[in-house]
Amino acid sequence: MNAFDPVALDCLAALADTGSFERAAQQLSVTQSAVSQRLRTLETGLGRLLVVRSRPLRLTEPGKLLLRYARQLQALRADITRELGGVGNSNERLPIAVNADSLATWVLPALDAVVQDGQREGYGLELIVDDQDFTHEWLREGAVLGCVSTVSEALRGCRVTVLGTMRYIAVASPAFVARELPTGLNRANFAALPWLVFNRKDDMHSAWVSRAFGIDAPRLVPRSVPSSEAHARAAAMGWGLAVMPEQMATRWLASGELLAVHPEVHVDVQLHWHQWSLRGDDSTAPTLRTGTLDRIGLALAEGARSSLRPAVPR
Repeated sequence: MNAFDPVALDCLAALADTGSFERAAQQLSVTQSAVSQRLRTLETGLGRLLVVRSRPLRLTEPGKLLLRYARQLQALRADITRELGGVGNSNERLPIAVNADSLATWVLPALDAVVQDGQREGYGLELIVDDQDFTHEWLREGAVLGCVSTVSEALRGCRVTVLGTMRYIAVASPAFVARELPTGLNRANFAALPWLVFNRKDDMHSAWVSRAFGIDAPRLVPRSVPSSEAHARAAAMGWGLAVMPEQMATRWLASGELLAVHPEVHVDVQLHWHQWSLRGDDSTAPTLRTGTLDRIGLALAEGARSSLRPAVPR
């Protein structure tokens, strides 16, 4: 077995996916000792430690580099199987990373046809969710084949496509506004009020306050609600102020369950699609590419065109 043996690379990918030897063995339908042996042989052949045996286990930097190649090989395998008219391995995973707000608004409709094709052709599209400023790290580490990100610069060996702009606005329930903002939101009261956040990585509320009041690094009172849909519901229930995509806020505003706070203030976030160039950088126009990863990128670009604001030239 050598470093580029597909069996060994699938083993490494399974370990990265599951975080343990036992679950990797279940995913591959082999024994745990077989997983250990394949990894040991792989590490011996490379002369590098690829996996840190922790709970959960984690990949070393050489392991992440090899994982990147393993993911690309899996995607190419799915493409070749499809082009030959065959049915792929039902366990074949094509992971991509997307931000939660895009997932909650426009990504699922954009990818519907690709997912339906995948069910017929024997591969599974896996969506990994993170903040839009951090999805790019999943790509860099080899954990995914593509990502929706705010990062504009492409990694070496990747292509990047500008998707469009997601606009964020501040909202609150009528009851919250009446109770907490009788004179409106201003520089004197914003720091004493609760702001709904997705998680500790989320700084959209700080960006909005900075834009609204010209204050750098404002100190706010966060109230974590780690779900985009629940975020909107919590705002409608009066849990606090929320900064959310205008697409998500539209129906709540229309029903009167939420009110826009300083509607003239917004934060625009430009999104990009990054993917590994599995077939090399040639002169073929993107619309003529037929690889599965290319199809995902094209579907996202089309969905973004109909859902997001146009990208702002830099």
